[in-house]
Amino acid sequence: MNAQRRPLIAGNWKMFHGGPGACDLAAQIAAGVEDLDHIDVVICPPFTALAAVAAELEGRKVQLGAQNLHPQASGAFTGEVSGPMLVECGARWVIVGHSERRHQYGEGDDLVAAKTKAALDVGLRPIICVGETLAERTGGQTLAVVQHQLEAVMPMLERSQGQAVVAYEPVWAIGTGHNATTAQAQEVHAMIRAQLRQLSSQLAERTRILYGGSVKPDNAAALLSCPDVDGALVGGASLDPHQFLAIARAAQPA
Repeated sequence: MNAQRRPLIAGNWKMFHGGPGACDLAAQIAAGVEDLDHIDVVICPPFTALAAVAAELEGRKVQLGAQNLHPQASGAFTGEVSGPMLVECGARWVIVGHSERRHQYGEGDDLVAAKTKAALDVGLRPIICVGETLAERTGGQTLAVVQHQLEAVMPMLERSQGQAVVAYEPVWAIGTGHNATTAQAQEVHAMIRAQLRQLSSQLAERTRILYGGSVKPDNAAALLSCPDVDGALVGGASLDPHQFLAIARAAQPA
């Protein structure tokens, strides 16, 4: 981690805790980070729990995020949720382009870019996910794939001036128990920062880049020690307050 960039630990609850249990989990996490003064913590519950969790977190250090949004602000899109709706629910962050959205629902780079723009348009801070599949990794295509995914959102990253966050999540490491080595993570994060530097050195230094993919308490410290890793996008471990708080503490600067 770089001392100039405030560490960020974000929890993606996926399709878990959509009712009262979400408030209980949020309260435990909020209580556990009260003494952590130098990191940002974000939790992303399902849509059904956003408003209730927002009320639970009022006045606390934990910030609220959503897991997705529609690129249009309103309209006849049954079952969808827009950026303005998320803001009304109390969200301040939103995950965009998660690999599960890309690979299970066919969301391509253009749609990810449109969703990123929609988020920024209403003041939401997007966590933009990029990453390669196992076939792409073994085929030596990792850097090319991530670079191509990032190119689609570069105009929005430039516009955000550090408000947007990039999350590198190798698809082969999500929910599998296998995480990238520190060398693998740092290689991709350094490439992402170099790509941002092509726009401006200030943007490269201000933009936080998270690692996501089977982050656990026992590997968090090593991953977070990489110079270009500024935090973590946590999946399964974010559903356990003890594990999630251990990861958050690993991110706390000494």
